Amino acid sequence: MDWTHYRFRTRWTLPAPPDAVQRALERVEDYPRWWRQVREVTRTDPATAVIRIRSLLPHDLTFTAREVRRDPAAGVLEAALTGDVDGWARWTLTAHGTGTLARYDQVVDVNKPLLRRLAVPGRPLFRANHRLMMRAGRRGLAAHLEAV
Repeated sequence: MDWTHYRFRTRWTLPAPPDAVQRALERVEDYPRWWRQVREVTRTDPATAVIRIRSLLPHDLTFTAREVRRDPAAGVLEAALTGDVDGWARWTLTAHGTGTLARYDQVVDVNKPLLRRLAVPGRPLFRANHRLMMRAGRRGLAAHLEAV
């Protein structure tokens, strides 16, 4: 087993239709306004941004996210990730009652040296850290969608 390889899947139920959720998720530069663990986003071009995140554990991850697929008809947003993590992340949005079911899939390899050194003992903490970050993101996006 490669202890620095991670697969995550998270599902959010959100109180807005898929097109509104897609518009919010496309605006990655706005994430710090509603997702407190996304500390900084710097657009480098219309399809690319450098993102710095930090959840509960005292370490930042910085990576470049480059959009590789934006398909509103299919409800898909996908990005390639490089930097402290390499891999990909994808949002898949479907109608769910009067709202949206947003599925987030991510597959990454960790490159940050400290996290690689702590891969075996730290893995449960890193996974819990991710869950906490995603839980806060759902709450933040739901509140953001209700406010707009």
